[in-house]
Amino acid sequence: MAEAKRDYYEVLGVSKDADEATLKKAYRQVAKKYHPDMNPGDAEAEKKFKEASEAYAVLSDPEKRRQYDQFGHAAFEGGAGGAGGFGGFDFGGADFSDIFGDIFGDLFGGGRRGRGNQGPMKGMNIRKSIRITFEEAVFGCEKELEVVLKDPCPKCGGTGAKPGTSPETCPKCGGKGQVVYTQQSFFGTVQNVQTCPDCHGTGKIIREKCPDCSGTGYVSNKKKIAVTIPAGIDNGQSIRIREKGEPGANGGPRGDLLVEVTVSRHPIFQRQDMHIFSTVPISFAQAALGAEIRIKTVDGDVLYNVKPGTKTDTKVRLKGKGVPSVRNAQVRGDHYVTLVIQTPEHLSAEAKEALRRFDELSGNTLGSSEKGDGHKGGKKKKGFMDKMKEAFEE
Repeated sequence: MAEAKRDYYEVLGVSKDADEATLKKAYRQVAKKYHPDMNPGDAEAEKKFKEASEAYAVLSDPEKRRQYDQFGHAAFEGGAGGAGGFGGFDFGGADFSDIFGDIFGDLFGGGRRGRGNQGPMKGMNIRKSIRITFEEAVFGCEKELEVVLKDPCPKCGGTGAKPGTSPETCPKCGGKGQVVYTQQSFFGTVQNVQTCPDCHGTGKIIREKCPDCSGTGYVSNKKKIAVTIPAGIDNGQSIRIREKGEPGANGGPRGDLLVEVTVSRHPIFQRQDMHIFSTVPISFAQAALGAEIRIKTVDGDVLYNVKPGTKTDTKVRLKGKGVPSVRNAQVRGDHYVTLVIQTPEHLSAEAKEALRRFDELSGNTLGSSEKGDGHKGGKKKKGFMDKMKEAFEE
């Protein structure tokens, strides 16, 4: 009794509503995994490879897929034999060329779609880093960066050949920069196009190299590049300077210079997006009685009036004192300040006595009790601020 065929969708591991791209991707993975060249002598792998190829041949053809969805495997029984496919199945309508080109490219190090380097190619980008201060990041600045760049060799004019000689057409590829390799595969003859190994895709061979550039056509020179740091740039962001990278090939433009910015830490300020954060210590007396204090910002000191009775960790917002937007310097974030009440560590005898007096007036001394509550004997209870003023004014 013949073995029952598995569902084609199950074979490829896709759903029944899979589109063409999904089918092709799934088949490529299965075909590469079970390809006979990857599994020599493995009959089970060969069987699965044939099974996957048959499934893809049906599902990649819209008409065959419609028939299969309606009638299943019965749609192809009796009328498909003798057409040269696996197990009598006809693969005539399926296009495997691009898939097998990719597979054999992986297997043998080439690629059906390989191209030489004959056309203009942009040069490689160069990456450098630069360190700036916190304030320079906020307001922007100008910096100078030393970079080693390649320029056309003046001796050979960039040809790479010794003066008096010229590059020759590569005999291996005929100047095309590509070579075609023919390989015998499970499906027959497959052609793979690869970059020419002799000329590396240039189509030219240099017999006598220029002594100054060793045949590269370029010499390296140190150059100083002006870098404009925009206001508001953040740590880790990069600045792109067009065409200050490696030279291009075959008339292509230079690559770019990518400058990554590192912002040094600030002893007072921290940054989050466009906002700046800092902590300002205030004394107990300033918090209790209120006071005018100076707060440092990136724009300089600003005066701020601490309200009487301010608690520790109170947040203050200084609008527009933050970091400018890197896209619009007229738009700025805010500066958020946390006021922290400091407990004095070193007190004079006079200061200690004043605090003890304040503690007594507040009724916080151990064993003491408040006399008079403002309701008996006609005495009014003193408030906290009255007690503070009395303690510090004595």
